[in-house]
Amino acid sequence: MARIALFQMTSGIDPEDNAQAIVGAVGGAAMGGAQMLFTPEMAGLVDRDRARASTHVVPEAQNVVLAQVRDAAARAGIWVVLGSIPVLRDDGRWANRCLVVDSSGEIAARYDKIHMFDVDLATGESWRESNAYAPGEELVTVETPAGRLGLAICYDLRFPALFEALGRARCDVISIPAAFTVPTGAAHWHVLQRARAIEASAYVVCAAQVGKHQDGRETYGHSLVIDPWGEVLLDLGGEQAGLGFAELDPARIAEVRAQLPSLANRREIPR
Repeated sequence: MARIALFQMTSGIDPEDNAQAIVGAVGGAAMGGAQMLFTPEMAGLVDRDRARASTHVVPEAQNVVLAQVRDAAARAGIWVVLGSIPVLRDDGRWANRCLVVDSSGEIAARYDKIHMFDVDLATGESWRESNAYAPGEELVTVETPAGRLGLAICYDLRFPALFEALGRARCDVISIPAAFTVPTGAAHWHVLQRARAIEASAYVVCAAQVGKHQDGRETYGHSLVIDPWGEVLLDLGGEQAGLGFAELDPARIAEVRAQLPSLANRREIPR
């Protein structure tokens, strides 16, 4: 049995403030008996003003949020899945990067978001993530205290092939940190997250941003933990930031996979 914590955040435009909030959550998660803490997408910086944000988008080794999280994880002795931070790559482009930090403060895995959020919503909101960010190209899994963890970020949720691949990799848990908009969240958030858990016969952990942010955007919240049968074990709601806890039972994964062996029964579809 693995005890995990989720930190639902309302991240702002100052990385130092966001770092302090995450460090506090690391301490709270450890005090609550968690072996791992999960944080949302863009936990270290939410700022749609890219000119202003660019002053904080630096190489990984210079990122103040990552440095403080690594130190906090080592002091608390727990793992932290830093949902994502913006990172300056060696080629000068940005990456929306998830980092898994182990209980000694070392980086155990990195995942760059593969699918870019380039959409025009009926509300008039327009988003062009690819204008600033380069997409990732690699599937990433890592062994953790909760089992084999597969990594995804937010908009990745809408692309079943990624989760089919994570299912084939026999992930026990899939992390999908997010900063979902309110209209799309209300329409699709719960149903898609539950579908991904069912498809992969795995736990899905979704730490999310919530509420009104300093840059003017509003996010949906409802950080979730979903079991391999699609049952919602934890929902932190859509009103405020905070810490929540859940238990992940590996026996439940084995039970569901024996009862409904869709991964074992999968066949290649002719093209």
